[in-house]
Amino acid sequence: MEALYAAVQNGADAVYLGGKVFNARQYASNFGPKELEEAIKYAHLNHTRVYVTVNILLDDRELEEAIDYIRFLYEIDVDGIIVQDIGLASLVRKIFPDLNIHASTQMTINNLYGAKHLEKMGFSRVVLARETPLEEIRKIKDNTKLELESFVHGALCISYSGQCLMSSLLGGRSGNRGRCAQPCRMQYSIVDRNGRIMPNWDKKYLLSPRDLNTMDHLEELIQSGITSLKVEGRMKRPEYVATIVSKYRKALDEGIKAINNRDRIDISQIFNRQFTKGIMLGDFGRSFISYDRPDNRGILIGKVVDIDKNKVYIKLEEDLNKGDGIELALEKGGYKGIKSPVDGKKGSLLQLYRVGRIKKDSLVYKTSSEELLVRARSSYEDNKKTYPLDMKVEIRIGQRPYIELKSGDYQVAYSLDILVEEGQRVELDKEKIIKQLSKLGDTNYYLAKIDIELEDGAYLAISALNNLRRGAVAKLNELVANYNKRKIDEEDFNRRKASYFSLNIKEDIKDEDRKLGILVKNRSQYEQLDKDKLDRLYLGFYHGIEDIIYDLKARNKEVYIWTDKILYSSDLERLKAVISQFEDKIDGVSVSNLGSLEFFRENFHLNIHGDIGLNIFNSFALRYFNSLGLKSLTLSPELNLEQIKNLKYKENIEAIVYGYLPLMIMKTCPMALVKGCKDDRACETCNFAKGYGLKDRMGINFYMERNDGSTTIYNSVPIMVLDSLKSIVEAGVKSLRLDFTQEEEAIRQIQTTYYDYLHSKIDEGEVKKFIDNFKIRTNITKGHYFRGVL
Repeated sequence: MEALYAAVQNGADAVYLGGKVFNARQYASNFGPKELEEAIKYAHLNHTRVYVTVNILLDDRELEEAIDYIRFLYEIDVDGIIVQDIGLASLVRKIFPDLNIHASTQMTINNLYGAKHLEKMGFSRVVLARETPLEEIRKIKDNTKLELESFVHGALCISYSGQCLMSSLLGGRSGNRGRCAQPCRMQYSIVDRNGRIMPNWDKKYLLSPRDLNTMDHLEELIQSGITSLKVEGRMKRPEYVATIVSKYRKALDEGIKAINNRDRIDISQIFNRQFTKGIMLGDFGRSFISYDRPDNRGILIGKVVDIDKNKVYIKLEEDLNKGDGIELALEKGGYKGIKSPVDGKKGSLLQLYRVGRIKKDSLVYKTSSEELLVRARSSYEDNKKTYPLDMKVEIRIGQRPYIELKSGDYQVAYSLDILVEEGQRVELDKEKIIKQLSKLGDTNYYLAKIDIELEDGAYLAISALNNLRRGAVAKLNELVANYNKRKIDEEDFNRRKASYFSLNIKEDIKDEDRKLGILVKNRSQYEQLDKDKLDRLYLGFYHGIEDIIYDLKARNKEVYIWTDKILYSSDLERLKAVISQFEDKIDGVSVSNLGSLEFFRENFHLNIHGDIGLNIFNSFALRYFNSLGLKSLTLSPELNLEQIKNLKYKENIEAIVYGYLPLMIMKTCPMALVKGCKDDRACETCNFAKGYGLKDRMGINFYMERNDGSTTIYNSVPIMVLDSLKSIVEAGVKSLRLDFTQEEEAIRQIQTTYYDYLHSKIDEGEVKKFIDNFKIRTNITKGHYFRGVL
């Protein structure tokens, strides 16, 4: 609750909260049901809106509980919810038609078409992908009525949010389920084509972004169409929230010139991993990544000038107070943090007892300021926001005392259940009325204006005036705290819920229904295929493909053009020209983003396949995309076999059963750190675009590839569930897919073995022999089919 108080008292217009369930920060100190009620009441009384996060992917068994939870939120007057799961969003829109839905940044909305799609669904606000450039934001603002929200300060993800499987596949803790283990903050080394570590790039924090700070660019953001500025703070201490919110409030209210040097020091002091203005505003490579270390830097306060047997001597460049946290560099690397036992003045020589083998001539940083923390706490513990209150009072003999209160947009009328008497010896005067009615010290208001209509000779006891004030304020507070005034009808709610959760469709899959799809990323991979042992080909390259299309169509095979997960409006327009050449020859396109889906629905009459970037995790996501006419849908690779069995719409689902799954996709590029690239303009001709990888602390290599403005990092081992195909088919999956991305050999053997076993042309002994031989070359994983994610 303290972080909430800090945000509200320092000027936040709205706060995002997470409950104990279904939110993307499961390791934060989240709010229980009673705390949520108290939080919403507190925020509303302080004219602050509350949005609750329900922003993870949900399986079929969880959705009904999630709907009950949202009903609870709805009835305690939450102002809206933020969601990631498209299936959940479609349900909420039908069951709670007047509840505001915000699209989480986990939905990867990075272009106009994705925003338009969500506007049609009934979303009121979109939290844009952090990488969305200002030009694209302006397009969205000019062509939709959506509220647009963007992160402006705090910790960043290196991957496009919602498209990261690294924590999930490596450790079983999914970012899409609110349990990211943050492997991006770990050390990695860059390895070349031969697996050798590149000089100067061993054990660096190559995936760890700096902290976002857009303070100097707020005007640009607002002019682009951003209507809500989002400060990351759910995993931060209340003092951090207070400090950052107060500075951005000041900049918005008074202009950037009001932000002085003290403000900037406070922003850096409270927490920083060094700052970036973000990819949205043009940072890239070294200006975006904090590759030397992944944690708080603090601010420079001095230098170790001497060391003796017992003490360390630090020449101070700034004042230091007793209790401040400082960090000293060690001779063998790393740092030692301590609290200063004494005060020190700028220019003085600070003497401290040694706490290890401290490195001489190293710089000293202050990582926490006791004075700043006290000042920040005071902003929400000692201060209370108050709001102007206008009063209109009528006191007439023989009538009930009457008062109207108005604060902002809220207005109430109230009267006492007594009659005003004629004074026998004592009369009321306006001064007494004002004195009593202005006693608002224990409320959120101060008296700004009062109009009094007082009949001569009227008398009302002081206690009655106090009761008039208290009753009116209580009524106003009730209105403010519950201004959405919603109560769902029990019978109607149960009827709606039952109509959506009563379906139970099961299908038996015959041998002839089983299909094999194959993705290839280049012509060399295609040429290794047995063209008769596939049912659908996904072409992941666009040049020189006309003969491929003709060949496969002559064999009565389906051909789909595969498109990238991340495409901006300009990319889609270029792709339009490519697709137009083959529109009457191919069967369809594969999309991995809501923007791509909307674009192709608007511009072509092609079949559309929904790929893994859509994060299809439940039956209601399947039903939603089926309602749009999608031909087929690839399930999320985070689903396990039991969850797949529970799906109710299975007639057109596909599952990936072989391939190096993408762990993350990012706008920046680790190789830009090596080359010193300041942007992505030279990517098309870059010699580092392919063939390089990252090695983790366990010595495992992850291949990465730069393509069309994005870098994809792939898993170190392929998913291989050849020996489990029967179980997957029995779970209801009729279409299986092989993804060839970085493979250069053995493609035909993998394909034919899968195809033959799928169609019962080889037995389990031959499958086992193939897998044993395959594992001589590389390890394999079964992904999440038999474990699932947290």
